[in-house]
Amino acid sequence: MSETQMPTARTRVVREADRAVYDREAVYRILDEGFLCHVGFAVDGQPFVIPTSYGRKDANLYIHGSAASRMLRQMKEGVAVCITVTLLDGLVLARSVFNHSMNYRSVVVLGKATLVDDPEEKLEALRILSEHILPGRWDDARQPNERELKATSVLRVPIEEFSAKVRIGPPIDDAEDMTFPTWAGVVPLEMKVGDPVDDPKLDPPREVPTYARNYARDHARK
Repeated sequence: MSETQMPTARTRVVREADRAVYDREAVYRILDEGFLCHVGFAVDGQPFVIPTSYGRKDANLYIHGSAASRMLRQMKEGVAVCITVTLLDGLVLARSVFNHSMNYRSVVVLGKATLVDDPEEKLEALRILSEHILPGRWDDARQPNERELKATSVLRVPIEEFSAKVRIGPPIDDAEDMTFPTWAGVVPLEMKVGDPVDDPKLDPPREVPTYARNYARDHARK
């Protein structure tokens, strides 16, 4: 059964509150379809927002990067973060420029990022990250060695304080604009996957694996 989370004062959607979603499973579906998040944090009063890949297992998000990066140096002791994921589904063209919009699905997670120290959890988190981006690749490629693991940091962020916001449907125009002589509607947007391109240094040539040949981002994990 899906769980509806009561929003906190920090996650309650104020503007266009009718678009707010606090259902945990709906939030998970958005997170599982995306693969790029933006992580916001502050260092000595200076805000930073860093794009990075992520993975989810149950009620935890995992992010990773170089152990020497500014973001991970600041977060390894436990730092407050804001993580956002946005999926853009369409351009909404109204009769007036003021009422133009976009169809989208977005999630905001507020929490504390902490360093994953346990070697088994760290390796599992990296597998989760890999499988989130390209299911099937982890077992088909060389996995991290000890040197690479040492150079990589993994952070865990619990999905406890969150909200989503979703817009779907046609434009919403003012009544007096309904007869304005212009086209109005939605231009759908979606990610397009091209044909895989062989590395020219493949030796010997190899067949493109199914998970790359049939890649799509409209999957949703259970």
